[in-house]
Amino acid sequence: MKHTDRRILGKGIKHLAGSLPLAVAGPVIISSSFQNQDKPLFIPILILGIIAMFSAIYLIFRGIMIIMKAIFD
Repeated sequence: MKHTDRRILGKGIKHLAGSLPLAVAGPVIISSSFQNQDKPLFIPILILGIIAMFSAIYLIFRGIMIIMKAIFD
């Protein structure tokens, strides 16, 4: 009978924990950017927020895949 690989499971949980700040910071940065549309740094801050959101999405999917690998592989 196979058991859960705790080392790989911990790696997946670290990915999910790393995505949490990005998942919160991305929308906050984007909303801050839209409130300051007349400022010259509007576009770079908007791009930074979009990158943070996509990074959070990537880390969430990567973490879930690693956890599934630890449990079922």
